[in-house]
Amino acid sequence: MSKLKVGIIFGGVFEEHPVSVKSAQEVAKHLDTDAYEPYWIGITKSGDWRLCDGPAASWEDGAHRPVVLSPDRSVHGLLVLDEGSYQTIRLDVVLPVLHGKLGEDGAIQGLFELSGIPYVGCDVQSSALCMDKSLAYTVVGEAGIPTPNFWILGPGDSVDADVLPYPVFVKPARSGSSFGVSKVTSAAELDDAVATARQYDEKVLIEEGVVAEEIGCAILGNGDALVTGEVDHVALSHGFFKIHQEDAPETGSENATFIVPADIPTAAQELVKTEAQRVYRALGCRGLARVDMFLKADGTVVLNEVNTLPGLTSYSRYPRMMAAAGITMTDFLDRALALAMAESAA
Repeated sequence: MSKLKVGIIFGGVFEEHPVSVKSAQEVAKHLDTDAYEPYWIGITKSGDWRLCDGPAASWEDGAHRPVVLSPDRSVHGLLVLDEGSYQTIRLDVVLPVLHGKLGEDGAIQGLFELSGIPYVGCDVQSSALCMDKSLAYTVVGEAGIPTPNFWILGPGDSVDADVLPYPVFVKPARSGSSFGVSKVTSAAELDDAVATARQYDEKVLIEEGVVAEEIGCAILGNGDALVTGEVDHVALSHGFFKIHQEDAPETGSENATFIVPADIPTAAQELVKTEAQRVYRALGCRGLARVDMFLKADGTVVLNEVNTLPGLTSYSRYPRMMAAAGITMTDFLDRALALAMAESAA
């Protein structure tokens, strides 16, 4: 039986480039090369696409060739460029290991749709919805799922700082891994927090602080056939969760402990799973996503955010939750790639 040719894309031009490389390194460790023939496509911080040998930390210094993913469906894969000529490589499926802007916001998913190549993860619409936290809150709220109270600032907009119910969180509406996020406890701090968020996105979300435990749910599947990992609990000693911005996240977080399975009653765990699946379906997700939620003292579950291409690093929450449910990284990759192929054949 021939191996499936898998294009694995990592890197990217925005702030989550280093996280993407680390995620791709874990994929490289656990991908079953007896079943798959990987083609590693690294995107440099300046936006150059390169066919390389793998996602080593210094991959840009090694051998690589310019490459593009062709939108021409007759190619169904890569054009490898070489001194005025090109070589084609037909791909069976694409695995994007990209986070944040141009990775999980629907942009590259649009290219996959044009190419006609099956791909792992959410489609254009659900990727764009989940990336914009205000849109996700609006859709989920209409489905009857609780969300935090929030305010939106477009370019040039302002808000009366004296009317906000502090503490609030000020966030770029379309960013990830807590980049540009500030916890604001008084009106005097608001302007600086908005300015910080605008470094990452001109659209800013101000969100009322929710007094609750931070809970996550990893989901894998399409339609009604969903599998969840064990629910996790992010126990914070201070501040807010931002592990990908820490100096040495591989050795543990500076302010967070991850408890998997979450140290909450079984009934609460099941409620979180049920509500996370409701969020996943309401937003049209497919393939995989991590749904982050708040669990309040009265048992209410409130949406925090949805990550459609969650981190797969050695310290990331998604693979940890799946592993606790008996799904290894190798098994996860097999299932995710099979889901992409099945979705394409449907």
